[in-house]
Amino acid sequence: MRIPLSWLREFAQVPADATAEDVMADLVKVGFEEEEVHRPTDELTGPVVVGQVLSLVKEPQTNGKTINWCQVRVVPEGQEQTLTGKGIDPSGVQGIICGAHNFVEGDKVVVTLPGAVLPGNFQISARKTYGHLSAGMIASVRELGIGDDHDGILVLSSIGLDPEIGTDAMELLGLYDQAAEINVTPDRGYAFSIRGVAREYAHATGTTFVDPASKVSAPATLQGGYGVKLNDDAPIYGKPGCDRFVVRTVRGVDASRPTPPWMSARLRLAGVRSISLPVDISNYVMLELGQPNHCYDLDKLAGDIVVRRAVAGEKITTLDDKVRTLDVEDLLITDDSGAIGIAGVMGGAHTEVSDSTTNILVEAAHFDEVSIARSRRRHKLPSEASKRFERGVDWHIANIAAQRVVDLLVELAGGTADEAGTDVGSAPDAVTIDLPAEFAAARIGIDFTDEQITTSLVDLGAAVEKTANGYLVTAPSWRNDLETKEDLSEEIARLVGYDNIPSTLPVAPPGRGLSRSQQQKRRVVQALADAGLTEVLSYPFVSKAANDTFGVAAEGAARPALKLANPISEEQGFLRTSILPGLIEVARRNHSRGFRDLALYEAGSVFLPGETIGTDSIPPLGVKPSDEVLDALYDGVPHQPLHIAAVFTGHDSPAAATHTPGAWDWADALDVARLIAGVLSVELVVSQGSHQAFHPGRAAQLALRNGDVVGYAGELHPKLLAAHDMPARSVALEINVEALFEAAADVIVAKHISGFPVATQDVALVVPQDVPADQVLSALREGAGELLEDVALFDVYVGPGIEEGRKSLAFGLRFRADDRTLTADEASEARAAAVAVAAERFGAVQR
Repeated sequence: MRIPLSWLREFAQVPADATAEDVMADLVKVGFEEEEVHRPTDELTGPVVVGQVLSLVKEPQTNGKTINWCQVRVVPEGQEQTLTGKGIDPSGVQGIICGAHNFVEGDKVVVTLPGAVLPGNFQISARKTYGHLSAGMIASVRELGIGDDHDGILVLSSIGLDPEIGTDAMELLGLYDQAAEINVTPDRGYAFSIRGVAREYAHATGTTFVDPASKVSAPATLQGGYGVKLNDDAPIYGKPGCDRFVVRTVRGVDASRPTPPWMSARLRLAGVRSISLPVDISNYVMLELGQPNHCYDLDKLAGDIVVRRAVAGEKITTLDDKVRTLDVEDLLITDDSGAIGIAGVMGGAHTEVSDSTTNILVEAAHFDEVSIARSRRRHKLPSEASKRFERGVDWHIANIAAQRVVDLLVELAGGTADEAGTDVGSAPDAVTIDLPAEFAAARIGIDFTDEQITTSLVDLGAAVEKTANGYLVTAPSWRNDLETKEDLSEEIARLVGYDNIPSTLPVAPPGRGLSRSQQQKRRVVQALADAGLTEVLSYPFVSKAANDTFGVAAEGAARPALKLANPISEEQGFLRTSILPGLIEVARRNHSRGFRDLALYEAGSVFLPGETIGTDSIPPLGVKPSDEVLDALYDGVPHQPLHIAAVFTGHDSPAAATHTPGAWDWADALDVARLIAGVLSVELVVSQGSHQAFHPGRAAQLALRNGDVVGYAGELHPKLLAAHDMPARSVALEINVEALFEAAADVIVAKHISGFPVATQDVALVVPQDVPADQVLSALREGAGELLEDVALFDVYVGPGIEEGRKSLAFGLRFRADDRTLTADEASEARAAAVAVAAERFGAVQR
């Protein structure tokens, strides 16, 4: 919200020398945030004065352009020029070249004299051009920074001004004013008005506030006016879309009259573009009182106004000349011709006020916040009106705002107001809150006095009644955010002063800290970073095809997934069941920008819906749900296990004069998976795997010792890589680390290190080619007994000397005892026992 200081001073005691920075500093005390200062003089400096064109000679040029050689008086005749500077003529008459042609001799214009600086750091000086010494410039609206019109220079009579020659034009056009911009939080919609901000400024400074509504004399009742019917047959949450509608009529207006400079200057500083006098008056009242309003061309209306919900498929052309298809939830302003406005959002083009309008119907209404917010979002149509309505507008201000618009139309547009008017609707019940005497002190930590509590609440505009246990508080009509005793406590603390709240650092309770799973995640993520991988984040939104490819191992198998109701893109309309699609997209984007050697990983949740998704109904607002309702809500939330995925492309290190980097391959992906499991002291069972996203024959299945599959690692499928424009032989892994967390021991016990030497023996076993090496290794481990310290596969051979359909697997076995040095016979006996188990299970034969 931008607050012009001249406007604020009408209703609050702002010191004459106060700057926008000073005002913002005071408003910070009552909970607003500083945004920006808007000060025209930061870009525009004088001398800028009113001048009168004495003569105008048109001089055609060889380039086809015609310029005007003008003599412009900038000092009243008979008076001396008091301004000095290079290029300023002491006679008070300046010779100026001008290319515009929308003025004549005798017109009063704005003259920027030598020494002035215009927006964009355009410095004015005397310079020779077109054969003349041009000492100054006759300015347009855009050149002064007060509008977008650049068709011609600003003729002051066109905006209703006839000032004395030599008058300071910057003061005349309100350019010495400044505005403070503050951030208004959604719960404080009343502050989207000069009325609301002036009240808050008075709170912050302890000065007097004059309510602008009190300066408007509106009739106590209205009757006999234009017909209005409120007909909401489908209220949202049972609350009518419109509960008050006020209309007034002004006849004989001259809509073509210019907007007074003081009004257009304030609107401009407030961030609102000047359009026409009736529209500017409407916007001015909205900014002043916080009540949006609308002006209809009365002669274009047909029949009574009816406020109703839209019919499916109904259309309207709004003021921005766009045809919009309406939803049955949209609240409309209609007449016999159909929709003439989307209530609280934007009016229709059919009844728009134009320069030819002579009779105006003024509307000021009160609409339901939810209805307006939904229509605004549905049609992607933000407006100054909807911004206020969806945050809440004072129900009791509608007739005041309508009267204020009427008064300004009569004063500035020459209209005549009808005494008759219409005011339909019923007032909402006042919000009454029981505030226990000690409640605010207990919540805030300050012993508030009775006077502080009462004064703060009364200053808010609340009615306060003392009771035996505390206070009965009736919230003011403009504060729809005050509903509970907690809300009142916050307001008391805000007005007494946040700086009075003591600052005490809480003492952390003993035994607290990161949970077990948080600690485990940090260890894993840090280990991957230490290993040289780069962590990235990708969107959790993917396509159905991506979920079908990566979320399930078998091609064609069903993969349940959650479809988004309002996706950011139809192509990414599902929540991910695998991290790899997003991670591959990150790798592809980096690769396309020249980053070839990548080792990326991401730790994040995947979303696995169960049998129940969501609930049949939404719990009511304002009431804590029961345990049963909460359990049902949690049951409808999809399971979201933590996964870690990694993608590798290119080489594992930079090339150097003495170093040849190696290409990432499936073994590297498998090593990273083992690193993750090793950090958690969980044993991974690695076996030949099959997954539709991975290369057949170059993928490993990762499982726990109990057989639960937790992930896959290996080379990505060539067709998938080609489809994603990824380099060939790119490798990846994905693992369910939440399953690893559950499998990890609560306490990791370090293995005993024996002081006795190790005995190593190798064995080569010939087995059928379809027997996984991991199963043979498991059999050796089981058969070797307690003396076996480690066993590892170090060679696979198929070729001459090996029967067709069989293969040779070579294993290295390490034996060690805790209490003695093993003999060769003991090691050989353990090896023989291991071979025997492999022979029994797989028909293994030693080479």
